[in-house]
Amino acid sequence: MKKIFSIFLFFSFCLIFSQVNRNDTIRVENHPKDSIRAAKPSESQILGDIADKNAPAKITKLSPTKAGLYSAVLPGLGQFYNKKYWKVPLVWGAVGTGVGIALWNDKQYKRYRNAFVAELNGLPHEFSDRPYVTKTVLGNAQDSFKRQRDYAIGIASLIYILNIVDAVVDAHLYEGRHDPDLALTPAVINDQFSNFQTKAGLSLSFRF
Repeated sequence: MKKIFSIFLFFSFCLIFSQVNRNDTIRVENHPKDSIRAAKPSESQILGDIADKNAPAKITKLSPTKAGLYSAVLPGLGQFYNKKYWKVPLVWGAVGTGVGIALWNDKQYKRYRNAFVAELNGLPHEFSDRPYVTKTVLGNAQDSFKRQRDYAIGIASLIYILNIVDAVVDAHLYEGRHDPDLALTPAVINDQFSNFQTKAGLSLSFRF
């Protein structure tokens, strides 16, 4: 029995060692890694970047004098200088309407004025074929058109002056509107003491 057991152990060891091959190994080689070393920024470069980040934002400044002169020369030009392009057609429309009404009333005034003078002198005029047109009617008509012309001139002049004032004020306020340290923006306000917890409002931000 011992002899059989010894033979069995002998064949088992032989079988195990016969399966092991020294050449069946995997060699791992240490290849250099393909990497680029990042250049470290210098201290002066870091300080320069910090200074640039903390520097105040450059704000475009407009000259109120130039804006006023531009609007005085040509209504709407000051608004164009202030980059308020949407105001230009409004100014042109308002001033143009006032001037147009004044010119039309002035034309009618001259017509009835000439007819009134001709009626006083007993001369024919463009309204001579109308029997109901008398000196009183012609006089009232010329006064009415003259009054409307004067009103239109006054309104057009007021719009012209407001156009200059608007350009000057806009140029003054342009720097404040574009200042990053001063901002007025829409915001949602949380109100816990009312039925509606969220409300629309304005947020004023001021940094110094």
